[in-house]
Amino acid sequence: MTGKALPTVVDAETWQRELDALRAREKAATRELDAIAAQRRRLPMVEMPDYTLRGEEGPVKLAEIFGDKSQLIVYNHMWFPDKEWQCPGCTGFTSQFTRQEFLAAYDARFVIVTQGPIDEALAYKRRVGNELPWYSTADSPFGSDVGAPPGGGFAINVFLRDGDTVYRTWHTNGRGTEQLSHTFALIDTLPYGRQEEWQDVPDGWPQSPTYSRWPSSKEIAAWYGTEA
Repeated sequence: MTGKALPTVVDAETWQRELDALRAREKAATRELDAIAAQRRRLPMVEMPDYTLRGEEGPVKLAEIFGDKSQLIVYNHMWFPDKEWQCPGCTGFTSQFTRQEFLAAYDARFVIVTQGPIDEALAYKRRVGNELPWYSTADSPFGSDVGAPPGGGFAINVFLRDGDTVYRTWHTNGRGTEQLSHTFALIDTLPYGRQEEWQDVPDGWPQSPTYSRWPSSKEIAAWYGTEA
C-alpha cells in the first residue's frame, strides 16, 4: 500500500450502480447546459462603436479583426505594465488553443486582445509560444468597454459582424471561462480532481493551495516558446 487515501474498493455490480446514479446527474447537467446555450442564442445584442485596435500589421478596425468571418471570440488577456511575466492563468488558458481551423466551419475566429502595447504583447506571445492572433487595446477604450480595463481582470467576449457593424453578443469572466477550457474538464474526471483546498473531497484526499498546481508563465514559455 502507498499510504495515500484511495477510493473505496467494491464489486463490479456496486460500482456500476454508483456510476449509473452519477451518470443520471451528469446527463441532467448536460441537458441544463444545452438549455443555457439555447438561452444564450436568444440573447439580444448591443451595437459597438467603430474601435481601432493595433495588430501585427498596424492599426486595425474591430470589424476587420473578423477577417472573412461573421463571428468573433475575444479573450481579453490581463496585462501588467513592466512585468516580465504576465498572468499565468491567462497565459496557461490561451496556450491550450494551438489550432482554430475547426472554427472556420462555423464562420468564427478566436483572438486575444490585451491592454499591453502591441510590440510588447507580440514579444510576449512569442516568448510563451502562443498560437493565437494578438491585438492591443492600449490606445483604445475597447478593453474598458467590454469588461477588461487597464489593470483589470480577464474576460471573454463574443461579437457578431453584419457588414461593417459589430455587435456584442456575450460576455463572461472568472470561472465562467472554464467551459472553454479542456484542461479542467480532463482534470475533473480524475479521482483526486484538481487537488485544490476549496474543493469538496473525501477525508484524506490530497489538497493544495488554490493555483499552486497551475504552471507559471515562465514554465509555459520553457515548454512552448522562445524560452525553450
